[in-house]
Amino acid sequence: MRWKGRRVSENVEDRRGGGAKVGGISILGLVVAFVAWKFFGVDPQQAYQATQQITQQSQQSESAITQPSSAEKEVAEFVATVLADTEDTWTKIFSLEGMQYRQPKLVMFSGVVNSGCGRAESAMGPFYCPADQKIYIDTVFFKEMHQQLGISANLNVSERQVQGEAGDFAQAYVLAHEVGHHVQNLLGISAQVEQARLKSNTNQSNQLSVRLELQADCFAGVWANQNQQRTQFLEQGDIEVAMDAANKIGDDYLQKRARGQVVPDSFTHGSSQQRMQWFQTGLKSGDINRCNTINANL
Repeated sequence: MRWKGRRVSENVEDRRGGGAKVGGISILGLVVAFVAWKFFGVDPQQAYQATQQITQQSQQSESAITQPSSAEKEVAEFVATVLADTEDTWTKIFSLEGMQYRQPKLVMFSGVVNSGCGRAESAMGPFYCPADQKIYIDTVFFKEMHQQLGISANLNVSERQVQGEAGDFAQAYVLAHEVGHHVQNLLGISAQVEQARLKSNTNQSNQLSVRLELQADCFAGVWANQNQQRTQFLEQGDIEVAMDAANKIGDDYLQKRARGQVVPDSFTHGSSQQRMQWFQTGLKSGDINRCNTINANL
């Protein structure tokens, strides 16, 4: 996949390594200053200044420790480039439909993260939060795609392959899928399905969840189609790697791998065959109107 040298998005928030500090002094620092004044008679201004100096020194030390490596910088550049591609693609599609596309934010994190949908761990995998319209991903997931799921890398991808990560286009597919959920949110599809789920039993609710996920797969395919026309970013083998990813994150594949048996009624994302089928539908057509999984006969 060719991705270097194109526009990068400004909508990426990097919280890896602990996230941003705010304001030069922490709440804890203010508490320390108050205690020093209240119980020890220290001038509160002097206590505040001393605490501020200590906080700034600590932040400088932490900043030096958490400087991203060259590999981490490259991953961040890749994520920002793919996100920019989705912005350009969906802005055009929405415009043709007489609508305005609101760009989502993307948060890269390590381990755990606080989102508008609550606290989340990297074990949950990448996710979209409609409450704050942000996509969250621990980029370690890219390595897990290869190391744990066996999703292969192309021979022509960047040096990130050496670190045991999946192919570029497989990773881009994952990001585009989460952007697909943002598109569903903007179009009001997510809200409609959520209302239907509230009135459903567990099996029906799971089926509605599957339909949402398959539509996000289809939207990812639409993005790939439109972006290919605009940038010619695909290389030989990219489609096969993305299909391998869709196959290996199907509910049946994951259930059989984890428990040795498949329980279709518990599916929430769709079978491998369904995920590959709907991604291909979007990829071949490039038409969001072909992605009506909500009413389709699955």
